[in-house]
Amino acid sequence: MKTPISFENTNVAFAHLSDKELKKAHFLFSVMSRPWMVRMGTRLAPWSLRVGLPVKGLIRNTIFDHFVGGETLEDIIPVAKKLSEYHVQAIIDYGVEGKEGEKEFDHARDEFIRVIKFSATQQNIPFISVKVTGFARFVLLEKMDALMHAAEGSTLISRYNEVLQQLESSELSEWNRVYERMRSITQAAADAGVGFLVDAEESWIQDPVDALTMLMMDVYNKHKLVVYNTIQLYRHDRLNFLMHSYEAAEKRNFLLGVKLVRGAYMEKEKKRAEEKNYASPIQPHKEASDRDYNEAIRFCMDRIERTGLIVASHNENSNLLSADILKEKGLPLNHPHVHFSQLYGMSDNITYNLAMAGCSVSKYLPFGPIHDVIPYLMRRAQENTSVGGQTSRELSLVKKEMRRRGI
Repeated sequence: MKTPISFENTNVAFAHLSDKELKKAHFLFSVMSRPWMVRMGTRLAPWSLRVGLPVKGLIRNTIFDHFVGGETLEDIIPVAKKLSEYHVQAIIDYGVEGKEGEKEFDHARDEFIRVIKFSATQQNIPFISVKVTGFARFVLLEKMDALMHAAEGSTLISRYNEVLQQLESSELSEWNRVYERMRSITQAAADAGVGFLVDAEESWIQDPVDALTMLMMDVYNKHKLVVYNTIQLYRHDRLNFLMHSYEAAEKRNFLLGVKLVRGAYMEKEKKRAEEKNYASPIQPHKEASDRDYNEAIRFCMDRIERTGLIVASHNENSNLLSADILKEKGLPLNHPHVHFSQLYGMSDNITYNLAMAGCSVSKYLPFGPIHDVIPYLMRRAQENTSVGGQTSRELSLVKKEMRRRGI
């Protein structure tokens, strides 16, 4: 009988870190445990880069090195290689955000395809992650989402088709270019045998992203899992959306790929709902989010032959639940339709202990120039102070390992 999975084993969790790297992690999480320092840093870092202050070296040697794979694809190779030594894979994310214009969108498409082709040359990179806002104008997505909410169609795709009839000719042409970029990226992923994860976005632009992703699944997920949608369970309507997505997969005869996350835009969502006076899409409390997340795991596991599931979570209970369900069903922990993932630089106690137990697990590994990945880094810093107990948990585990090593 195999030893039960434990996330308390710091010897396994931090075996990949030297004493110097462990001390560096201790310093970083100590700083991030002070909310006032995080608030100050998240304001000063982007401003300092914008005005040209010489802070790149400081950022690179601290938060960038800890949470990002590197500035270029080539930088990722040794990072992915080191992960593979501990049976951990990598999900590559080209972490550039916030750029607009057709030229920039086409460039982003080309970069995503370049990342896919690179990933296909590496044994350790089964997936890449893409944000639709990397190659689509935010305001256009926002308009389409509002129109889709007002549409009368009974399904996501029927409402999407209604909205296409309502767009102005210039907007329809623009959207067709977005669709073609998405199709080109998905085709490249299918040809390369690399999984394509579509990131979640803010709730007020999510519907057209969901529709576009489902249309790609309907074409490319007929016989194998290529495309995965991301479902944020800190929204109270997403468990229901998951169920409807599965109904569509059954009806249209494609495999449903889902990456389950709790979510990344909570404060922004609440603030916008208050300002515009509409009901917040966010769960009333953390317990509701946890309940829906675990229910989504059970729902997918019960339909695992038609569903590809990525448990992308830093919640220890949800990861243990997933492993326990596999065991209860008599399925291997490395079932081809089940994958676990955590962000690079966080929750090593989960990642490396899952890998030691034989699960398919990866680190979500962003890359890009420092000035381009600053929005991602600022979210990581804020997340570590706002997520209940995350920084204190990371810090306590690092301290435990330092005591074990006597350093």
